[in-house]
Amino acid sequence: MGKTVSEVLLDQLSYYGVKRIYGVTGDTIIGLLDALAKQDEIKFVAVKHESVAAFMASAEAKLTGKLAVCTSTMGPGATNLLNGLGDAYADKAPVLAITGQAPSDKIGTDFQQYVDQQELFKPFATYSANLASEDAIVELLQKATQISLQQRAVTHISIPKDLFEKETQVKARPLPRVIEGAETFQSADLTEVAAVMKTAKYPMILVGAGAKKATEAIESLSNIWGAGIITSFGGKGLFEEATPYLLQGIGEGGNPHAAEVFKEADVVLLAGVSWWPEGYVPEKARIIQVDTHIESATSGIPVEIAIKGKAEQVVPLLQEPITGYVPNTEWLNRIEQVKTKWANENEQEGKMTDYPCHPSRIVRGIEQSVADDAILTIDTGDVTVWMNRNFRQSKQSLLFSGYWRSMGFGLPAAMAAKMEKPEKQVVAIVGDGGLEMVLADLLTATRYNLDITVIVFNNGALQMESDKIQAAGLKEIGTKLTNPDFVKVAEACGWTAFRVNNEGELEFVIQNAITTTGPSFVDIPTAKAFFPETE
Repeated sequence: MGKTVSEVLLDQLSYYGVKRIYGVTGDTIIGLLDALAKQDEIKFVAVKHESVAAFMASAEAKLTGKLAVCTSTMGPGATNLLNGLGDAYADKAPVLAITGQAPSDKIGTDFQQYVDQQELFKPFATYSANLASEDAIVELLQKATQISLQQRAVTHISIPKDLFEKETQVKARPLPRVIEGAETFQSADLTEVAAVMKTAKYPMILVGAGAKKATEAIESLSNIWGAGIITSFGGKGLFEEATPYLLQGIGEGGNPHAAEVFKEADVVLLAGVSWWPEGYVPEKARIIQVDTHIESATSGIPVEIAIKGKAEQVVPLLQEPITGYVPNTEWLNRIEQVKTKWANENEQEGKMTDYPCHPSRIVRGIEQSVADDAILTIDTGDVTVWMNRNFRQSKQSLLFSGYWRSMGFGLPAAMAAKMEKPEKQVVAIVGDGGLEMVLADLLTATRYNLDITVIVFNNGALQMESDKIQAAGLKEIGTKLTNPDFVKVAEACGWTAFRVNNEGELEFVIQNAITTTGPSFVDIPTAKAFFPETE
């Protein structure tokens, strides 16, 4: 006898190393849920809203680089996935979405909740297919998975309700084992790159999340080339604060003095980053870019030479060709001066004693309380720019909504991170507005007894939007929040909750929460501080 489509689907996902599927129970996926309930290999993680399921899958994929999976029913369930899938799409996370669809004989009709899901998912899914035959399930999954993993992309398969429980004779089979070797380059190509690098008097290296495995090589190249290092927000946390010539972030929330230096650069190496911060960039610099997907990475950036390959493979190859290059001592002194200037200012900003607490003071409290190897998940909003500005990382891993920049990411990401890395300390740093978008899923952390801590900057406002409206000289509306008593809400959801009642107890309360077993919550009354770089 054969297995059902659902059983084969789970067998196939097991070959890919999938450990869990995030989703919300729904009518058209009950066949899949039945199969999940009858096995122990893959866990179904039930959340309160499908966007949270997709956020969790996106966060898991970003953290591991492996395939992560979410699921929903048709219609409103499928549309609710889209925000989280937008995050995975924008940050190039390998996520597979599996959605239920109308029964086979109702597809294309006026059946309730029916929508053409291939059209619906088209903006975000590099590949989307509807299962038309039970015998095609393995082939579709193989194709979807290969695309997700090879292209760091979102893929999607819709399955008619009646096919989930239909038997098939096809069997799951593993993907071909891929042994990745170093990219090959013509010696003349690297010679050309080296020639450009040697023309530099004011070199800079801009680093993003795609260079995660190349940090040591970048530090070495920086020393040989005499280049300053700056990061996109995606590169936050890749280098320790003490790294020589590191100027921290560029753009909104970064080192406020880094733009002055970056604009003077005459040669820039982009490593694992496709982001080009308008208003902060050098006008006449020669640009060299290293990226695995160079075809899309160069969009909007005036790149002179593009090198297709992984940063960890390419950057070490650039060191030998520039042997003999003499770094510009004056340039390095300037970089060190700016680094020191910001380090001193940053230190002072974290010492503010106001109450409600200034955001910079809260960041310092977090910095002094979390483990060196903690996973920090950061929501989108005012909290993002303050963390980018003031947090001085050691070896923490940071997860955030990089290019999609959706509010509501912090809590789901923390839950996924703890499930994937239970041995790690996991702390979500969120604003009150972002938290309220996913507030019901405090119960998900309770359901699975996740030992995470949520720290909320509670200023009663959508402060980033308020700042921008004020800067534009416009009239505010809709920026003030109607907040509940977060401590009571968290406690009602089964969390251990704390509130910071004065600035002096900030670290004590945060550390107490972090060491509490099970989900813990810290409500910090926060000053409505105008962010310095808001335009």
